[in-house]
Amino acid sequence: MKAKEINELTTDEMRAKEQDYKKELFNLRFQLATGQLENTARLKTVRKTIARIKTALRQQELKK
Repeated sequence: MKAKEINELTTDEMRAKEQDYKKELFNLRFQLATGQLENTARLKTVRKTIARIKTALRQQELKK
């Protein structure tokens, strides 16, 4: 998910997406630990997306 797409979301949508990505990250880490993860690059992508969402949320807080 790109920063532009994230900035177009509402605050509630961003928080929901953040929770979804955190759940996905947990599942990916679990798969990595058990040796079932095939696409290890997805871990990096999900972590960066979570960071982008958190950054956008913080920017909205500072605007208020």
